[in-house]
Amino acid sequence: MSAEVWLPIAPDEIEGLPEGPRYLFWDGGEEFPADPADCSFYVVPYMKPAGIGVRPLPEMSSVEVVQTLSAGIDHVQPGLHHLRPGVRLCNARGVHEASTAELTLTLVLAALRGIPDFVRAQERGEWLGGFRPALADKSVLIVGYGSIGAAIEDRLAPFEVARVARVARSERTTARGPVHPFTELPSLLPHADVVILSTPLTEETRGLVDAEFLARMKDGALLVNVARGPVVDTKALLAELESGRVTAALDVTDPEPLPPGHPLWQAPGALVTPHVGGPTSAFLPRAKRLLVDQLTRFVNHEPLRNVILTTGS
Repeated sequence: MSAEVWLPIAPDEIEGLPEGPRYLFWDGGEEFPADPADCSFYVVPYMKPAGIGVRPLPEMSSVEVVQTLSAGIDHVQPGLHHLRPGVRLCNARGVHEASTAELTLTLVLAALRGIPDFVRAQERGEWLGGFRPALADKSVLIVGYGSIGAAIEDRLAPFEVARVARVARSERTTARGPVHPFTELPSLLPHADVVILSTPLTEETRGLVDAEFLARMKDGALLVNVARGPVVDTKALLAELESGRVTAALDVTDPEPLPPGHPLWQAPGALVTPHVGGPTSAFLPRAKRLLVDQLTRFVNHEPLRNVILTTGS
């Protein structure tokens, strides 16, 4: 019996899929395309409400690979305990770097240069001049230096920033300079004009940006979150925003979606976008290339890319 693959992109729209498997389309609809027990390779639907992607996992008794189309895996982790040992969970490293890094620079520049104020002034027909901060000569701290963090620094390079400091779970050295461990955050935060969060959501990073973290940020600093909402303590951030001491540009929030009337919508110095770092025109071509590569490796019994964990180990 051939392997069964569930895809959230129509198989006939993905050029180069290897022959052999039976490809089925499922993008989170109410009805499954077949018996989940027969699925060997499951690609989780992208950007769906909480709970959708994990819904078939309890019945996937034969699955060998669970592949996300997101960089983060926190949305599927609640369902992994249903899987038998030996199932490989892979993320979408290589798919979202360009889009997320683009949005990060957009948020930094828009927040520093006051673009939201200009948009509101345009709606009023008001010529709003004034002196605004530039990104040039600023000190930037990137918290979470995986592939997305590195892509952000690549795009910072032409902007004449004074310094880029990097923080990740593990201390190491890169071509661009040292990567500091999380334990050094307290000493790095007071020197950063812009703090960019691009870390995955883990037990270590949940609530990382709390009142103490924010208090260590310098007066007037900008916090940019393109990671996950729960990395930031929303209540603590609101207190700092309302005091006017720091500003923030947030593509992710806690809660998410941000409900109508939530104080973050109207918080002074806050720019909010609705989790749009990944879904751009750059997504589909990169997602398709990843799937073709992974499935070719799967069919040929070759090592898969981006294996984050294996269940039961």
